[in-house]
Amino acid sequence: MALHEVDGDRRNAPDDLYALNGTGSALPRYRIPDGPMPARAAVRLVQDELALDGNSRQNLATFCTTWSEPEVRTIMADTLDKNLVDKDEYPQTAELESRCVHILADLWNAPDGSRAVGCSTTGSSEAAMLSGLALQRRWRARRRAAGKSLDRPNLVCGPVQVCWEKFGRYFDVELRQIPLLKDSLTLRPEQLADYCDENTIAVVTTLGVTFTGDYEPVAEAARTLDALQADTGLDIPLHVDAASGGFVAPFLQPDLVWDFRLERVKSINASGHKFGLAPLGVGWAIWRDAEELPDELVFHVDYLGGDMPTFALNFSRPGGEVVAQYYNLLRLGRDGYAAVQRACAQAAGRLADAVAELGPFTVLHDGKSALPVVCWTLAEPPAPDGWTLYDLSERLRMRGWQVPTYPLPADRQDVVVQRVVVRHGVTRDLVELLLSDIRTALAELERQHVGVAEQSPGFHH
Repeated sequence: MALHEVDGDRRNAPDDLYALNGTGSALPRYRIPDGPMPARAAVRLVQDELALDGNSRQNLATFCTTWSEPEVRTIMADTLDKNLVDKDEYPQTAELESRCVHILADLWNAPDGSRAVGCSTTGSSEAAMLSGLALQRRWRARRRAAGKSLDRPNLVCGPVQVCWEKFGRYFDVELRQIPLLKDSLTLRPEQLADYCDENTIAVVTTLGVTFTGDYEPVAEAARTLDALQADTGLDIPLHVDAASGGFVAPFLQPDLVWDFRLERVKSINASGHKFGLAPLGVGWAIWRDAEELPDELVFHVDYLGGDMPTFALNFSRPGGEVVAQYYNLLRLGRDGYAAVQRACAQAAGRLADAVAELGPFTVLHDGKSALPVVCWTLAEPPAPDGWTLYDLSERLRMRGWQVPTYPLPADRQDVVVQRVVVRHGVTRDLVELLLSDIRTALAELERQHVGVAEQSPGFHH
């Protein structure tokens, strides 16, 4: 029998992962370590820290994609090295981006989808800011041509996502947020005339308000602005923030007129990584036609090879999310997207009906008529010594559920609500599990607030 000598270094090397060099001390927080550690140890230690994060599938606060097909993960791995801005080096990635722009322009009924103007972004927030910049520059051009002041531009909107507040602050535009009426959860068209003037660069309507999931009445807003122009001569463009609704309304509410079918709608932004089903990191800005995107905002660079027009707040970024967006459009088609969004709406409807039956809640949005989002409040104000929706959120978090609680915008900030986003991957079974935990939490809160001592947490084998 052959004899084999064991190498001395290997004989003394520990095989156990947590006995390797680097695992015996806390990870560095403020200074890069002096030497390397084995890749196996480094990745495990990083994964151990990430294990402390919440379960994204139970994060019912986010609108963002938390589940993707294995094929999407393959695409993301295959495109890890592709820089989307380098269209000369990666022309086919650029071609897929262009196809997405035309497909979305057609989906949103642009006059000529094949000649549409648009771009991908890192998300809907960047897309909104780019759209806002285009509106600002178009307003400036009109004012300059008329020999009028360029001071004090404003943007009129209802309850919007924080990206529009950032736009106003970063680019010196007054944000005129219209407060909610007592009987409404969205901007009402009859309020517009009181907030618009010659310095208004645009009105923003939201197709899927973040606070509740409801759609703002875009067509009615367009008609109101038409009437305002007829009365005063003010020609104010309309932008639609369709961060979530842009990938829902065409499939669940195809007859709803909110997009480029309305001549006053000049631009639309949407998140590919929300109900567009793409992984995190992609949004879309689409303009009605080339005239709505001023040339002065487009940069032409040649130091990566070739002439590349670019309109973005950043430069280099990965191409994988855009390729994954195209994959989803190709993979699912209209029928597939409709089936996915319909499943979400059905699960949302079940949740809304069950929450309404629980007793202490009033459902404000049932997820059936707009986004598959369910929003509710307490039917009666909490007693001074009673439990609140914030208490319920804390109880649910013990089981891993993240259900946000917050007040509505002005002038309804006295109403505190909870919201659940039923997105792709939130199944009927998950909804039933959530409902079971809500019932358990309600029973515990009732016991706690009627003076019954809670049992101490226990552990049973």
